[in-house]
Amino acid sequence: MYNDYAALRAGLDTGRVSCRDIVGFYLNNINKGKHINAFLLVFSEEALKRADEVDQKLKAGTAGKLAGMVIAVKDVLSLKGYTLTCSSRILKNLEALYTATAIQRLLDEDAIIIGKTNCDEFAMGSSNENSAYGNVLNPLDNSRVPGGSSGGSAAAVAADMCMVSLGTDTGGSIRQPAAFCGISGLKPTYGRISRFGLTAFASSFDSIGPFAKNIHDAALVLEVMAGKDKNDSTSVDHRVESYSIGLNDFNLKGAKIGVISDLDESALQVEIKDTLNRTIEMLRSKGAQIVAVELPNLKYSIQAYYILTTAEASSNLARFDGARYGLRAKDSAVLEDMYVNSRTEGFGAEVKRRIMLGTYVLSHGYYDAYYRKAQKVRRLIKEDFQRVFKETDFILAPTTPTTAFKLGEKTNDPLAMYLNDIYTTSSNLSGNPAISIPAGEDSSGLPIGLQIIGKDFDETGILKLGNCIISNS
Repeated sequence: MYNDYAALRAGLDTGRVSCRDIVGFYLNNINKGKHINAFLLVFSEEALKRADEVDQKLKAGTAGKLAGMVIAVKDVLSLKGYTLTCSSRILKNLEALYTATAIQRLLDEDAIIIGKTNCDEFAMGSSNENSAYGNVLNPLDNSRVPGGSSGGSAAAVAADMCMVSLGTDTGGSIRQPAAFCGISGLKPTYGRISRFGLTAFASSFDSIGPFAKNIHDAALVLEVMAGKDKNDSTSVDHRVESYSIGLNDFNLKGAKIGVISDLDESALQVEIKDTLNRTIEMLRSKGAQIVAVELPNLKYSIQAYYILTTAEASSNLARFDGARYGLRAKDSAVLEDMYVNSRTEGFGAEVKRRIMLGTYVLSHGYYDAYYRKAQKVRRLIKEDFQRVFKETDFILAPTTPTTAFKLGEKTNDPLAMYLNDIYTTSSNLSGNPAISIPAGEDSSGLPIGLQIIGKDFDETGILKLGNCIISNS
């Protein structure tokens, strides 16, 4: 119906369209695309009621800056009164008691939440094949994965089931599905958006961010969600900029864009490499300065990432034991059996794998050998980025080593699956902001994504550069 919120808002303000019309359009698309399995919960009646309320505000001239924007949220985010399953059997019937800060800020500006999206269980996965409620299909090719863990959120935007969606990015879980589905996906600087109300996977890595079909919508949603939150001690009190203003004002002349000279290209699809090279030449022709940069510790990012995140997951998921809430196994003779049986029945294979790995690296005799060493590597990677950003403004790189792969292609090979994150985990380790933008297609017509990494809290810069590259593609 509308490709961007600016056009939608103009239609709403002039009365050419109503919020009820918009919600009806998306609900119809959700119904037609049920086979994609993007949604776990659709708020049909609630969204229409909310639409009527926002329509009244528009008529009264009191509507917020997101009035009529229809948004879906990943089901690891808490929304009061609705189930919070994290796509896991162990939380099948858990009802949220409060609303996540990020969602509340959207609601305060009159956004309309249309439903909760499917994802890899507890946000652990790169293909959205780990959900207890079935795989999500890539809407561009139903035989392929949409990426993960935020695959349902990416698929919902790509299939016109909502205008914007929220995902979470712990090691690439926004950027990778954005690349696979041909849309934009932003991971802000760690601490830029409050994590209050987000079910933790790895607390020092998790970031909430938006999916959208254009940079303006992603920037506008970031503008609303960003900022310090008294309920989250890791949220940062840093000035929130007007990210959506002046996106077309970016001047490439003199911009220093880093290209990683020691990037591991052993698994990089040729067409993605060619797209990267063409984009580099386009930027150079527009006056940008292309700088070869070295990140010597980047080659250790996957190893450090999977040691640290599984350790944090082991700790965070210890609370799901069947004793307090969630699934409780029946017929357990003693308390220990109840714990073991509840977690055995409730958790899927990938979550169990990561809990066991995390418990191992934290155990006596292995803590120093693995966990402590990985923390040191994380610091070295952060220092690499800090050094590089003294000589460059941005880093341009592939988002993924390949385009979307077939369903089931990598499910029996965890290492091959983990290597899908080879280009994304580094900015989670360092905390830097990064965005994946659509940059073309391969010979099969599958989307190719490129990634822009920026300095801490320079979301404005990466959004403007991303918009510039899309405009010139």
